[in-house]
Amino acid sequence: MPWTKHDYPPSMKNLEPRVREKAVDIANALLRDGYEEGRSIAIATSQAEEWDDNHPTERDGKQKKHEQQHSSRNGKNKLSASSQPQEPIHVVPHEYGWAIKEEGHDKPASTFRHKNEAVNEAQKLVNRQQISAIIHDQNGRIHSTLKPSC
Repeated sequence: MPWTKHDYPPSMKNLEPRVREKAVDIANALLRDGYEEGRSIAIATSQAEEWDDNHPTERDGKQKKHEQQHSSRNGKNKLSASSQPQEPIHVVPHEYGWAIKEEGHDKPASTFRHKNEAVNEAQKLVNRQQISAIIHDQNGRIHSTLKPSC
């Protein structure tokens, strides 16, 4: 049974409404993919909290980092030290193999033939730009996350 904004697992009751809504969305997607209910709740809660850490909001509800990223873009689709995206990057399946995409953008910043090449490049960007990278599997589901080395 899918959960809603007003009908969600009791374990999500102490989450902030914004995080809870994201967790419900993720949990519902996991259930559709065949995950067991308890596992779906745990994964969804963890991912929603991580999402919230990476997507702070201003008082008006807009995403501050997202706006800064778009206002500073110079029309290029390549990641560079000068553009310094604050949002996480994503390693995703692409028609030509694998791609690194900036969050909120349809066009890839770069493409690779093999996943390991894309992940290696993402790790370099993560460390150089102090951002995180979300690694997806062949079906587009989140597989893992890369964090900057200290």
